[in-house]
Amino acid sequence: MYDSFDPIKVSSMNHKDLKNLIQMGEGTYLEFKKRTPTAAKIAREMAAFANGDGGTLLVGVSDSGEITGVEAFFEEEFLLQKAARELCDPVIELVIELVHTPEGDVMVIRVPESEIKPVYIRGKRGRLVFVRSRDESVLASEERVDILRNETSGEGVTFEYGDNEQKLFRYLNEYGEITVQKYSHLINVTTWRSSRILVNLVSAGILHLSRREQIDYFTFSTRNRQNRQS
Repeated sequence: MYDSFDPIKVSSMNHKDLKNLIQMGEGTYLEFKKRTPTAAKIAREMAAFANGDGGTLLVGVSDSGEITGVEAFFEEEFLLQKAARELCDPVIELVIELVHTPEGDVMVIRVPESEIKPVYIRGKRGRLVFVRSRDESVLASEERVDILRNETSGEGVTFEYGDNEQKLFRYLNEYGEITVQKYSHLINVTTWRSSRILVNLVSAGILHLSRREQIDYFTFSTRNRQNRQS
């Protein structure tokens, strides 16, 4: 538990700066909330940002980008810190600031990228991992969790360039993307084994993982694609 927080700081951001930020719209690094929902729900947004490159929550802004303002900002802060400190593992250290505007006060919550990944959410369903997918925070797949873990493990990632990898690269050169299931059929191994190969290749910077309609797709990374074309 916790007894007190640092006082909310008045942001150096002015009304115009805030409006410009809002005009960018919700996305990978920005989320709007009219008010803080339950600690469990806001924890998902925080953890998703922390599992990526970080992000910003604006409390007192509607989904449409209208500034509605907050009234009981100490209550808002309590829920935010409860989510960050009690429900996120490891703990997320938030930076909370207040922007005064004619329409009302807006809380700007900076969520830093976590030095230890993945950041888990404690809940009734156990420890879950969330990541950002465009303007949403979604449950991470097992492959994404393993990739996050590799990012901060400090251990090097190695892979063999054997027959299975050659088949994969030929397939990607022709079709552009592949799923774990499709790859397991392609090389006639279990989905667990095909998943390990794909995860290692992502962690090595060879492949890129993206998500579409709740399915993970693996493609050549931008850097690797450029190298293969040069």
